[in-house]
Amino acid sequence: MAALGTPSGTIEILKKYNFSFQKRYGQNFLIDTNILDKIVEASAITEKDCVLEIGPGIGTMTQYLARNAREVIAVEIDKMLIPVLQDTLSEYQNVTVINEDILKLDIGRIVEERNGGHPIKVVANLPYYITTPIIMGLLESHVPVESITIMVQKEVADRMQTGPGTKDYGALSLAVQYYAKPEVVTQVSPACFMPKPKVGSTVVKLTVHGQPPVEAKDEKHMFALIRASFNQRRKTLANGLANASGLGLTREKVVSALETMGLQPTVRGEALTLEEFSALSNLLKADSFRKV
Repeated sequence: MAALGTPSGTIEILKKYNFSFQKRYGQNFLIDTNILDKIVEASAITEKDCVLEIGPGIGTMTQYLARNAREVIAVEIDKMLIPVLQDTLSEYQNVTVINEDILKLDIGRIVEERNGGHPIKVVANLPYYITTPIIMGLLESHVPVESITIMVQKEVADRMQTGPGTKDYGALSLAVQYYAKPEVVTQVSPACFMPKPKVGSTVVKLTVHGQPPVEAKDEKHMFALIRASFNQRRKTLANGLANASGLGLTREKVVSALETMGLQPTVRGEALTLEEFSALSNLLKADSFRKV
């Protein structure tokens, strides 16, 4: 069999199994060995590591990971790919394939059973339509994860690392930066995939923080504020938060907190840093407790 990370190797295995790409799963298989090498190098996997791979496809990246890691848990949603993976990974004794939806999988249990509760490393070529739910699911669940090295749509990578005052800045930027340090590994052309996606891709490594860079007394409250702030980007922060259902805030209360922080009542959410959102959340939380 030709190497999987090449056009000929990929075509050979697809023809062998008469495989049809499933649009609903957003399937695009990597066919560039240089990109595969860069992903493995960036993920810094050693023979001590347990790796969770999301979306192994035909096993191209899985083979690379298996050669470097102690153990690889590959989670694939498409049952049509399971026989393919059994074939392409047959020589690797350290790979377990799970036919499951990653959003429904108890990753914490897997980490406990396969890695004694110690942090795992995640590697993924994510379907673009569920990139954000998967990343946030991993980060918000507080499952022990050391790093997440992922292929994402270029614009998502831009949103992950940008700061206040830019059009890409939003809830995803703040959430990723609260939980991890994002860094771009490499840009990836559509020509590196089969079939070619319509957009450019970026490999990003998220190194998970041991401790968040800011102290939020109530994480859920802070992120509820952040989401409400960007749901209505054109509104001032005071008006946006006062109109948000579920927060129970008045405009006066928000203005008072902003003034305490030295910010104008007309400020918009896109102007606030992570530190400022944390401080605002802490102030509003303390204020609400006093008035109960």
